[in-house]
Amino acid sequence: MIPSYKTFFSFLIGLSLISCGNEGKDSDLKIAYLHHSTGEVIWNGNSGTKGEKVSLPVLFNEYNKITGRDYYIKEIVFPKASPYGWNNYPYDYYNIWVKNAGKENFMEEPTLENLTKEYQVIVFKHCFPVSNIQEDDAQPDINSDKKTIANYKIQYEALMNKLHQFPQTKFILFTGAAQAREAITESEAQRAKEFFDWVKNNWDQAHDNIYLWDLYALETQGGFYMKDEFAVSSSDSHPNKEFAVMAVRLLFNRIIDVIDNNGNGTTLIGEKV
Repeated sequence: MIPSYKTFFSFLIGLSLISCGNEGKDSDLKIAYLHHSTGEVIWNGNSGTKGEKVSLPVLFNEYNKITGRDYYIKEIVFPKASPYGWNNYPYDYYNIWVKNAGKENFMEEPTLENLTKEYQVIVFKHCFPVSNIQEDDAQPDINSDKKTIANYKIQYEALMNKLHQFPQTKFILFTGAAQAREAITESEAQRAKEFFDWVKNNWDQAHDNIYLWDLYALETQGGFYMKDEFAVSSSDSHPNKEFAVMAVRLLFNRIIDVIDNNGNGTTLIGEKV
């Protein structure tokens, strides 16, 4: 009896699920890449100058073939739109990983206690609305989701203390994404630069397990706004494909250097030194 198309299709799905479930199981090292839309654009990259596909998975596959290593990187939407909500700002990492830390996931989102059981490297970031920073209130509040420099700073300090509790895990944090000129006010853009400069110059520590990849500097090239040639449009702050091709190579450099050389062989944007 010839199997129906429906039966055959179900069989293929089953094989696919088995394959996906085993991915990375016996890898030398496992990397979690936590992202939303901007991170997805960079993850996917685009075609290079010679038409070849350039993406983070492709670059890792090529690296593994050349070096004989088996580094496995997995993209994870974090946090999901539901039930937690599509928010990945300083408050949200503090809320999920610090305030609600423990062996139980929080609102279906993995805590660090659970992520670090499976992954030896964790890459995480903020979506570009992180740069819509408002004026400080009279008193900073670590439990507030209001975007102010003062709130961000105490949430980052708590986050650092938490990440240091997992010294065997390496964490790579993107500096916050910039925004296109028409998508943000001048005062917000100035406050964003002030905070991201603080992250690089004051918050970041040498010789610990937290590393930076300076997406903000890459997007702004020293200014306050995302360069026009890098944005989807003057009012859409998502990076375009041209930027993604450049950025994904630099991010790959930075991740590999952090793994193999504790970040000493690249600049914060991922250029080799």
